[in-house]
Amino acid sequence: MTIKQIIWAGLLLSSAATEAHSVLDINDWSYATDPHGSVAHFHGLKNDAIAIEFERVPRVDKQNNSWVELIYTLPNGSLGVTETIEIHYQSDQPLIVKLSQSDYGKEGDKSYAHYQAVLPKAEQWQKQTLTLNQFKRPLWTPASSVDKGIKLANISAIYLVPDLTDEQGGKAKLAVKSIML
Repeated sequence: MTIKQIIWAGLLLSSAATEAHSVLDINDWSYATDPHGSVAHFHGLKNDAIAIEFERVPRVDKQNNSWVELIYTLPNGSLGVTETIEIHYQSDQPLIVKLSQSDYGKEGDKSYAHYQAVLPKAEQWQKQTLTLNQFKRPLWTPASSVDKGIKLANISAIYLVPDLTDEQGGKAKLAVKSIML
């Protein structure tokens, strides 16, 4: 094999690995909304992206918050040894990226005060890379929720949540071309 053939073969393998890693599997995606009237219009896989529109109602009362979320269930069941998360997305609202960790969810303390980071709204396709040290627990975390840190083995999903206010609710459009770990 000539040097030119070796280089070409290497480029093809590299390209194939990158392409295979960024392909979206519709089975890894779902969404959730509160039982208080918020709705989602899930378009599934459309134009090589997962697309969804949300309508979030304002918070009902002190005990009943409204919420909407696009959920990426991790194919391997956890973040493993992940150090960065790259998201290729469009969103007409700032985008909260939450690490769904069992310690803080229904199997844990039920606070749902997951580690999160906020990405800017992106009217055009944009790639953002987040490192784990960019994720913080939300300001509203209850004092009863003991901070156990980020435990990669306990994170089973990444929630993508348009940054809509509790008081006003609102509408949002979101699309994701890839999440690379």
